[in-house]
Amino acid sequence: MKNAIKVLASLAWLAGLSGCGAQPPAPPPAPKTVYDHFPIGVGGKVASIQVAVLETEMERGLMQRPDLGKDEGMIFAYARPQQMSFWMHNTPEPLDIGFFTPGGVLAEVYPLLPFDERTVASRGSDLQFAVEMPMGWYSANGVRPGATLDMKALSAALKARGFDPGRMGFQRSGQN
Repeated sequence: MKNAIKVLASLAWLAGLSGCGAQPPAPPPAPKTVYDHFPIGVGGKVASIQVAVLETEMERGLMQRPDLGKDEGMIFAYARPQQMSFWMHNTPEPLDIGFFTPGGVLAEVYPLLPFDERTVASRGSDLQFAVEMPMGWYSANGVRPGATLDMKALSAALKARGFDPGRMGFQRSGQN
């Protein structure tokens, strides 16, 4: 009887082993979207940031968002440095916008008023990132020109979105 139990236990163990390698690998996680939030440091203060990369995401921005949290915002990641301009079409919350260099250094901050369709343009033409936060956020957190973005966290967020931050244009991973 003891031998029969040992044989059955051995067979059960072998059956378990044979199934270990038979499972297909788990599919990779689906890329995150513009609606997901990422913890990204802005001037040493960690904020919950949505990452807009595609033109359609940038065009929509924070339009029709009446519920922005005190440490929530959106970063607009452009393919190349440029002069930037923003407006507040259909945007009900007052915001501040910070313009950052390709290295993540804050160069300029401006207020954006609700529903104001006049453009707010950067003075600089060598800017690659814009971060919109609730009005007063930059001042309240002591984030002034010269402060920096956490570029490692931004890079990780871009990767999670399915973009290759090492390539100009933030192309989707796997594209040429």
